[in-house]
Amino acid sequence: MRTETTDPKEGISLKGKHLLTWKDYSRKEIIHLLERALVLKQSPYSGALSQKTLAMIFEKSSTRTRVSFEVGMTQLGGTAINLNSRDMQLGRGETIGDTAKVLSRYVDGIMIRTDAHQKLEELAGNGSVPVISGLCDLYHPCQALADMLTVYEQKGQLAGVKLVYTGDGNNVAHSLMTIGAILGLEVVVASPSGYWPLDFITGNAKKLAAKHGGSVTVTENVEEAAAGADILYTDVWTSMGQDGEEKERKEALFPYQINERLVTAAKPDVSVLHCLPAHREEEITGEVMEGENSLVFEQAENRLHVQKAILEALL
Repeated sequence: MRTETTDPKEGISLKGKHLLTWKDYSRKEIIHLLERALVLKQSPYSGALSQKTLAMIFEKSSTRTRVSFEVGMTQLGGTAINLNSRDMQLGRGETIGDTAKVLSRYVDGIMIRTDAHQKLEELAGNGSVPVISGLCDLYHPCQALADMLTVYEQKGQLAGVKLVYTGDGNNVAHSLMTIGAILGLEVVVASPSGYWPLDFITGNAKKLAAKHGGSVTVTENVEEAAAGADILYTDVWTSMGQDGEEKERKEALFPYQINERLVTAAKPDVSVLHCLPAHREEEITGEVMEGENSLVFEQAENRLHVQKAILEALL
């Protein structure tokens, strides 16, 4: 993945850095992580994090995040501790700041999957070890890095690739817009107006795109968006904590379903992504998800490889 932005003679150190959102990272740093992930995918076992410990805090349920981080730490020679917030003093009123200070005395890094981005910022601001977002209401950075690795493996490039995200403009869309802008992709989010990404995140992404030669567009016209797409991407319409909105969300977002009709509107070699878990026949049809264009499970596997690159670099 050598580009004009990377110099093999120029070392990049990310040790001690937090990962809350990709806007805090340079293009060169992100490419460095992707390159390392490709190496680790081929040679998965090492002692790079021998005697290192990662605390994993889960305030939201998880399959891929927990398993991939835990397996990743094991393959790198370290240890991961699973902490459910209900079983911690955090669940009994201990402040985020105090939790960060205490855990920093015990572990080498903290990964948290939570509801509010503010909690991530409080952990990072009060602790003395790297904090990694496993997901929050605003961003899903590890997922987005896995997505970029999947796109690169399939298309052989990132700059200039047209990635079209359809459906709810949520945390996944936010991170795709941000990292895609930095890496020079053409990112299009197609959503009904009431479900667009947050304005300030769209604005920041457009500034990053202008700097790095990419583009970011938000539109209601899904058919127009899909034309010429290299990648079609979607996520569930109703995220955790939005259960009461399920009926209205299905009605509003159904026209944005990834189905054979939408796949046909894109390029003949379009690839289909979904960050999982999927609600088949809602945001994506089973036919497309199991079809020849789907890279959904390759994408899921890549969570492991990129997170190992992140852990190795930050811890």
